Amino acid sequence: MQREDNLAAAGFIVKPANTLERQQMLHRLPPHTFVQRANGNVIHYVFADPLVCGCLYVGTQQAYNAYKMHQQQQNLADEQAVTAQSYADPAWSWGAWGPVEPNGFVYGYGW
Repeated sequence: MQREDNLAAAGFIVKPANTLERQQMLHRLPPHTFVQRANGNVIHYVFADPLVCGCLYVGTQQAYNAYKMHQQQQNLADEQAVTAQSYADPAWSWGAWGPVEPNGFVYGYGW
């Protein structure tokens, strides 16, 4: 559900597949993948979600850019959280693992 919330927050419009024609068109698109579709002279980004909402998300270039920017920021935040967690245990000791570098040194410990 988080992806769907992020799509809506970025400016994508939700179009429910609430008719037989819409359902058929929804299933012609690859699920959970962005594709570009032209509507006259305008390019839209569409995201088919046949499983969670049974709907199509439709957005402009601006909405797509906002979604991708949010994804990048979230990935960076997740990476920073993992890095912070990696060094959070004060009892961690490389000594128990033996050499981990080809030269036999473990960040300050010689063997």
